[in-house]
Amino acid sequence: MDVASIISSVARMRPIPAEECTDPTLIEAMGHFGRTLGFVPNSILTMQRVPAIAAAVIQLNRAVFAPDGEVDLGLKRLVAHVASTASGCQYCKAHTSVSATRHGVSDEKMAAIYEYATSPLFTPAERVALDFAMEAASVPNAVTDTSYAALAEHWSENQIVELLGVVCMFGVFNRWNDSMATPLEELPLAHADALLGDQGWVVGKHAPST
Repeated sequence: MDVASIISSVARMRPIPAEECTDPTLIEAMGHFGRTLGFVPNSILTMQRVPAIAAAVIQLNRAVFAPDGEVDLGLKRLVAHVASTASGCQYCKAHTSVSATRHGVSDEKMAAIYEYATSPLFTPAERVALDFAMEAASVPNAVTDTSYAALAEHWSENQIVELLGVVCMFGVFNRWNDSMATPLEELPLAHADALLGDQGWVVGKHAPST
């Protein structure tokens, strides 16, 4: 770890452990992440200082990743990863490397995410969805009439709403985690390092606090 990473490896705001939560409704809501991700993210543990904000974000997450949606849950995590790449959020890129592989994306496909435009592991429909994620998450927004028309050739209006919902939700997470320098948990740190380390992923300011 370089000097800059060491200096920045102290969280700007301490995540409050889940077992210290005293709001029974929020405790139940946080269980959603245990089922879908395997742990409660430090971002939510920071947000819980204002339970209504944490609860609202969890509800959005549940809606965006509803199991009865029309878009594959693994692809939605890849969309989230590409959107987080546009924003530069290493924390969310690590998290989505875990959640994508928990929802049917192979390690090989996850490791090839930055070559999705040419990799045979990705279908034309997936490529255009990931292009849309990159454009929609960019600042300024890069979606054009032409690129939207290309998206609509492969995806219905309902499916496009689901895809854009992922991008918008990760706009919240990207800004939260980069602003707070949220420390990465052990699992996503190890997973991203193994699958994406040779693709340029680095923990940076999201190194666990020491």
